[in-house]
Amino acid sequence: MKFRNLAFAQVGLLVLAFTSLAQVTSIAGDVKGPDGQPLKQAVVNIERTDIKGHYTVKTDKKGHYIYTGLPMGTYNVTLVVDGKEADSVKGVRTTPGDPIETDFNLKAAKADASSKQAEYQKALETGQMSKELERSLTPEQKDQLKKDMEKKEASMKKNAALNTAYNDGITALNAKDYDKAIENLSKAGELDPSQIAVWSNLATAYTELAKTKTGADFDTNMQKGLDMYTKALALKPEDAGLHNNYALTLARAKKFPDAQAELQKAAELDPPNAGKYYYNLGALEVNAGQNDDAAKAFKKAIDLQPTYADAYYQYGVTLVAKAQVGADGKVTPVPGTIEAFQKYLELQPTGPYAQGAKDMLTTLGSSVDTTYKNPDANKKKTKK
Repeated sequence: MKFRNLAFAQVGLLVLAFTSLAQVTSIAGDVKGPDGQPLKQAVVNIERTDIKGHYTVKTDKKGHYIYTGLPMGTYNVTLVVDGKEADSVKGVRTTPGDPIETDFNLKAAKADASSKQAEYQKALETGQMSKELERSLTPEQKDQLKKDMEKKEASMKKNAALNTAYNDGITALNAKDYDKAIENLSKAGELDPSQIAVWSNLATAYTELAKTKTGADFDTNMQKGLDMYTKALALKPEDAGLHNNYALTLARAKKFPDAQAELQKAAELDPPNAGKYYYNLGALEVNAGQNDDAAKAFKKAIDLQPTYADAYYQYGVTLVAKAQVGADGKVTPVPGTIEAFQKYLELQPTGPYAQGAKDMLTTLGSSVDTTYKNPDANKKKTKK
């Protein structure tokens, strides 16, 4: 009896052993690179999904790999090239018998990915998912595409509203309807606060509106214009043109030290146009009756851009205002006045201010013959 039980026990062990052997499975495949040729020494990671299990194998010189001895189950097979995931196959179910073929072709995968991306992009643009694309996507990918399509549609609607508000604002600004321009550009700013053009044009609208006001209304609108430039500069602080326009608005608000600081930034950011920025400041200061500051601005423009003809002329004009008139009626210009007009004529002999410069030299020359050393002075007088 005991021997019979023992015999049965041994048979049971054999059955268990055969059952265990029958559960051993394999995964194998061929790997081709982006050029379509066999890819050797590529790493293939085999990750079991139902329970923890990780296995790694490399391809041989023919681009082939095989891993035997895998427990029967479900695996994610990933191809790794140069330390980066190149492709993967999810949910590979193994069964006893022949290895489960899992191939990788990076050239074909790239073409397939490009085609799928094109279909994906088309779906985003049209709002329609093709049947081919729908079949190729996992449930998770389908959900993500639907979310992207909804997001795209919302973005398109937002952009349409933004463009309408912005264009209406610019149209009103060009028509000098500043209140309407402010209304529409403000709406555009609410729709997308990241648009520099919105804030800079809104600043212009407030500044131009301020010019039509006086007293507290002027100050309020001018300050709003300054605030809009601040928003634009926060988005693009390296924009020399914005600093220049901000400076001009500061000057209109009679905040000259701040304006000069902004122009200095503009000059540092854009050296080739540095003279222009100070010339603009000088023009505003002349209009504001700040003659001394204007002279300094024009001189700065000349220092930064020695061939800036208009700056020489305007500098000369501001210096004329500093001339001394003696008891005998003679005019004595301050140093640099005559030289400024002469330099203008040297740079722009037929320029828009040429006649004005000649007239100034004639007037000043007749009064200060001892200081006027221009050898062409007599020629200029006879031509007049």
